[in-house]
Amino acid sequence: MIEIKKKTLSETFSVYFDKRMIKILLLGAISGFPWVLIGSSLSLWLKEDGLSRSTIGWAGLIFAVYAFNYLWAPLIDRIRIPILTKKLGHRKAWIVLMQVTILISLCFWSFLNPMKDLSLVISIGLIIAIASATQDITVDALRIEQIDEKETKSMAAGAAMVVVGWWSGYKLGGVLSLFSAQYLENIGIENYWQITFLLLGGLVILMNIGLMFVEEKNNKEKERKLKQNAMDELIANKIKRNFITNSIIWVSSTISGPILSFFKKNGFSIAIGILTFVFLFKIGEAFLGRMSIIFYKEIGFSKSDIAIYSKTLGWVTTVTFTLLGGLFVIRSGVLKAMFLAGALMAGTNLLFTLLAWSGKSELLFAIAVIFDDIAAAFATVAFVAFISLLVDRTYTATQYALLASIGTAGRTTLASSSGALVDWLNGDWGIFFILTAIMVIPSLVCLWLIKDKLKLHE
Repeated sequence: MIEIKKKTLSETFSVYFDKRMIKILLLGAISGFPWVLIGSSLSLWLKEDGLSRSTIGWAGLIFAVYAFNYLWAPLIDRIRIPILTKKLGHRKAWIVLMQVTILISLCFWSFLNPMKDLSLVISIGLIIAIASATQDITVDALRIEQIDEKETKSMAAGAAMVVVGWWSGYKLGGVLSLFSAQYLENIGIENYWQITFLLLGGLVILMNIGLMFVEEKNNKEKERKLKQNAMDELIANKIKRNFITNSIIWVSSTISGPILSFFKKNGFSIAIGILTFVFLFKIGEAFLGRMSIIFYKEIGFSKSDIAIYSKTLGWVTTVTFTLLGGLFVIRSGVLKAMFLAGALMAGTNLLFTLLAWSGKSELLFAIAVIFDDIAAAFATVAFVAFISLLVDRTYTATQYALLASIGTAGRTTLASSSGALVDWLNGDWGIFFILTAIMVIPSLVCLWLIKDKLKLHE
């Protein structure tokens, strides 16, 4: 690992004033906002319409598409969208197309009732998840490509800013969602969630306007095409050329190239260790997060209370400690940050046990939310920096999507059983949160075993 001379705190913090960080902030917000729709908003909509915890938990399986977006990431890397790609750029064209899909889906949701049309509500939620997971491929690639491969400090700062953006899109979107739904309910509007989704569509439009100010680097596009063509030629030299074999070459290069590159760079055993760690790292956080808003509702907090404490207060805490987390990564290294984040996640989950066993307490609620968001901020910025340093720039979108989606696989597929777990525990939220703390430990053991052999250019 390369040693670097440490700078003063003010010199380190100055990296955040790079104008590229504002663009990365916006990209993060675009990525985080859809989670408001299919996460807390959908969960509370289903809860208030009388569906069970288990049903709400299993509805979270729609998040599983994030675990598989790497399967179509190679196509996103190579397929150009007619007209839009030429006018906007390859990455932005895909983002805009997916944003339009999300906007149309919100319009459809505004006409539905979960008790009568549950399968259709979930199906549209699935479409939003697919569009969101697809745009994440290009958002992450566009964000990474804003910074040169050798600018490791800027990469860490960019990881912090994209996390700030993600949480801003998620938390502030949640504030608008919850306050709007509460206000519309208070004035007697029956379909208050349906109208809220239309209001949230306005945010989608605003973010697309902001996206137009993010530039794509055309030289990166040309470089990427050259390297992809080189991989095509490498495969082609071993196969007799015709239409069928040309198609096989294109598919083989597109799909196998990024995966072979990852295993070649790290070695088989370390690559498997990385994938295992990435899969396990945020499972405990996901179990807690999937059921948190249901827990808040059941112990007596209103939508406005949740908006104030969990979203508004949570946003301030998350932004502050994401930036501090970015500084920690820059000064101490990504591995130390990962271990610290894991310990924080396990410890803060236990605060929710105290809240569950003490009953409704605004003070404990605030403390639990603050420390949970501190842990989430550190964990997310460290995780993003970690996998950003692992990707090969030839296959930025695909390799990042592969690593991110494997992490999401653990968080979504397993966490969808969170509601069923609470029901199995007969509603004992305290024990549930203790179990979420224990879930963090296996990932930290895995990271400890491979830490000395990781190829991170810090």
